[in-house]
Amino acid sequence: MPDATLSMDLESLLRFAIAQGLSDVHLKPGRPPIFRRGNAMDLVSPRNTALLESRDIQALVDPIFEEHHRVLLREQGGADLGWGVTGVGRFRINVFRSRLGLQAVLRVVPSHIPTLQELCLPQVLANLANERRGLILVTGAAGQGKSTTLAGLVDQINRVRACHIVSIEDPIEFVIEDRRAVVTQREVLTDVPTFAAGLRSALRQDPDVVLLGEMRDRETIETALQAAETGHLVLSTMHTVDARETVNRILSVFEKHEHQQIRLMLASVLRAVVSQRLLSRKDGSGRIPAIELMLATPRIKDLLKTQDGPDEIPNTIANGQAQYGMQTFDQSLTGLFREGRISYEEAMAHASSAADFALRLKGIGTGTDADSMSGGGGDDLSF
Repeated sequence: MPDATLSMDLESLLRFAIAQGLSDVHLKPGRPPIFRRGNAMDLVSPRNTALLESRDIQALVDPIFEEHHRVLLREQGGADLGWGVTGVGRFRINVFRSRLGLQAVLRVVPSHIPTLQELCLPQVLANLANERRGLILVTGAAGQGKSTTLAGLVDQINRVRACHIVSIEDPIEFVIEDRRAVVTQREVLTDVPTFAAGLRSALRQDPDVVLLGEMRDRETIETALQAAETGHLVLSTMHTVDARETVNRILSVFEKHEHQQIRLMLASVLRAVVSQRLLSRKDGSGRIPAIELMLATPRIKDLLKTQDGPDEIPNTIANGQAQYGMQTFDQSLTGLFREGRISYEEAMAHASSAADFALRLKGIGTGTDADSMSGGGGDDLSF
């Protein structure tokens, strides 16, 4: 991190973070601003930037706080909001209390929405933008690029299809300008009270595509499934690590006597589950996604209808690469390693089974993991 004297205002922090290719800014009492670049944390030299106090962080966020943010911070200990500069980018901001006082983490959201190719995502994902109905889920842990992938999918639709796209987000991250589509973006707590309420409202606004920032409770999941079932394309995220866990998590929010009905509904509406993890690039230039991709093939649909079906999803994905373009995480890692994008150590650290992955690289696989597997489909882009 080069030495730099920073002004403690949001615009200066945003411009600095984007210029330096940083992904996050951490503000903590007793320390100068701390930055994340890829998987590493960098410290701005204290001789150039003063140590922060809780009141400094308070002064930084006070001008953009609305009353409901103050209520959330007071009653729940934290609040999320978005802020940006036109043509530069945005911050997704989480402000929270800790034992030291007020802290904040600012996630950088560039103004440019990267294409699916720039994101190094499998080429088959572009086909998902042609879907007219159903449910597409992007999953992964926090900070793994789910929102960026979702924005890339929506931007692809926006470029090629004359339709109405309605988003319900918490907070709004990428600002999506109209291209061929008309885009309506609404923020939870600012424009709508909850994801579920926003989704129900969206269905009365003549939408073709609905972007739902997150499916996090029964009401939202149930409404999203019904929206997909009635002819809308619904895109959303879940904090699940892979397709199998995603299916099980959806089922878990319903009563057991409802599971068979939900299985049949999933088999009918689910179009794809895209699960991703961000890995450090071998050349140190940033991060690149490893992708598990499950598509709603006839076999996958059959598995979704049965109680034990989810357990067979990983093998079915592995066997479906050549015909359908599906891939497991280990297959994605194999491609990224052989293309020289990640190191052997990074691949092994993220492999589902390190022993099986090592055998696969030696060519002693079972035959289900294609050696030609690719982790991405385009140019490199630092996450």
